[in-house]
Amino acid sequence: MSLPRSVAAHRDAVVELLSGPAATTSTEQLPLLEALGKALAVDLQAPLSLPPFANSQMDGFAVNSADIPDGGAKLRVAAPVPAGAAPEALKPGYAVPIMTGAMIPEGADAVVPIERARPSTFPNPEARDVEVDLPATAPGTYVRNAGSDIQEGELALPAGTCLGPAQLGLLAALGLTAVEVRKPLRVLLVTTGDEVLEPGRNLTPGKIYDSNGILLEASMRQAGLDVVRSGISDDDPARLLAVLRNHVGSEDGKHPVDLIVTTGGVSKGAYEVVRQAMAAQHVEFLPVAMQPGGPQGIGRFEGVPFLGFPGNPVSCLVSYEMFLRPALSLIHGVPAPRPVQRARLAEPLRSPEGKHQVRRGTVLPDGSVRMEGGAGSHLMHALARSNALVQIPSDVTELAEGSEVEVWML
Repeated sequence: MSLPRSVAAHRDAVVELLSGPAATTSTEQLPLLEALGKALAVDLQAPLSLPPFANSQMDGFAVNSADIPDGGAKLRVAAPVPAGAAPEALKPGYAVPIMTGAMIPEGADAVVPIERARPSTFPNPEARDVEVDLPATAPGTYVRNAGSDIQEGELALPAGTCLGPAQLGLLAALGLTAVEVRKPLRVLLVTTGDEVLEPGRNLTPGKIYDSNGILLEASMRQAGLDVVRSGISDDDPARLLAVLRNHVGSEDGKHPVDLIVTTGGVSKGAYEVVRQAMAAQHVEFLPVAMQPGGPQGIGRFEGVPFLGFPGNPVSCLVSYEMFLRPALSLIHGVPAPRPVQRARLAEPLRSPEGKHQVRRGTVLPDGSVRMEGGAGSHLMHALARSNALVQIPSDVTELAEGSEVEVWML
């Protein structure tokens, strides 16, 4: 019997699986706000410099530093420069009232903050022959030079960048209204099991409601995937095959879906419908040294990448978070990787030898992490209370209260 595959090795296998045809998605042009959370399809060069002109970092007086000797000087006050105006050139011996962000006049090379002027208030714009006493100021003081943020033609964002608010703000500052992004992967999600019912139906003895479908579809949608649902497949392998082929085959030879994900039926029980249905496919079922989520399926169903997750809800989500989501982040740039941090255990814990354990936890304001529920793979209520996945390496069997652990924030 072969040893279980490590978590890292299985993640690498998922990356390799999805780096083929599923990685070559088509692109589309979207308005900026509709591109939120999507991956930039191409390298984007700045069409202009930011800032596009030298501007003031402070409210104050724009001056030519050569007009002010070391001991300071009185300069005549010119017409003010509000933000958004194109100023006239600065005359020798003059100071120009200027607002933050306003364009530096030609001939000026520094800004004296209003607080350092005497008087420390701006004169009435209608006043004539007004002077202001200003201290000596070095060239470049409180001046934002043109292109000091980014130069025209410079790489603004590389292909694969996940477009969040900051990235979209940059594109807007560059004058763009739309951007080319990768179309989301289309994923067929199939939950399986005779015992599984759609929520809302009458719950008869021996049946359970399908939480996996909602749990995974919500996770995938949050990650920007286009999810196709087939309903619940029972434990008949022939019917499951028919469902899969209905979504995979097409007359033009193209695949309507880029990836198939099933839940349940991947262990070694008597009614493992996914294993049975995949008997003639290039799909491998194997143990991964992880708890929960040890049984995994991976391969291709009639050429389409396939992942089979366990049926218990927590195992299902952990499989997605540990394997599929990181692979998508690495290959496509979206979703953004989960934030990783260190936290102190609020309680001692034990972990099975030789298995990477993933526990549900809540990171508290004091920087500690409290476990939510036990290690069971069915504890949905504990999962719903959690805000983090606690990572316990396979070579660790026991940790004391206060020990530092890695947590992935959900």
